[in-house]
Amino acid sequence: MKTNDWRDDLPLRLEDFVDSFVVKGAEHEDVYKAIKAEIENLRVAYERDPDPADDDVETIEGPANDWPAAG
Repeated sequence: MKTNDWRDDLPLRLEDFVDSFVVKGAEHEDVYKAIKAEIENLRVAYERDPDPADDDVETIEGPANDWPAAG
């Protein structure tokens, strides 16, 4: 049985992460709410595109230069 699982480090790393924002003046509850919202955003994005690195970069076009001042 592997005892050094990544889950073992998770609580301490999360605590350190939250505390890094609290030290900068944020409230714990606000940080928790923001993290929950971002986790949901990440979950939705993952459902749409599980591995964006696998996207075909040949089909990704650059920015359009069709705005009026681009002439």
